[in-house]
Amino acid sequence: MPEVMVRPMCLEDIDGVMEIEHGSFAVPWTRQDLVGELSNTAARYFVVIEDGMVAAYAGTWLIIDEGHITNVAVHPQRRGRGYGALVLSALMQAAVDVGVTYMTLEVRVSNEPALGLYKKLGFKKAGLRKKYYEDNGEDAHIMVNDRLQQSIDRAKA
Repeated sequence: MPEVMVRPMCLEDIDGVMEIEHGSFAVPWTRQDLVGELSNTAARYFVVIEDGMVAAYAGTWLIIDEGHITNVAVHPQRRGRGYGALVLSALMQAAVDVGVTYMTLEVRVSNEPALGLYKKLGFKKAGLRKKYYEDNGEDAHIMVNDRLQQSIDRAKA
């Protein structure tokens, strides 16, 4: 059984997060982008560590009572283990802890696994951003969760 923990992301995690970025996204964030996020006072990032390696990560920007999820990704070789739900739940809890009442995100309309995860965690489709993704012009669903604590409690059950 692997040893798994969730914790805030730190500078030492950047190499592992970059590996996930490149294995998950057509247009990955740069190292500079991620390092910058660690000093962004509005940003919160968490990682799932499996046996000492970064297995997943997620980030959000917290502004007044809103959280906007910037990234959620699981290492391609570690998908299907529940790490997406684990890291996203930690992110949602951190948001609730500072008074955030709802969170938003965008997700590719074709990303069925992510859509399933977000639905499982209480996010609902609220709109569409046409041609949102630069790499192929794909649309993005805008998703919102305004029942964060209920979603977190359900995920723990």
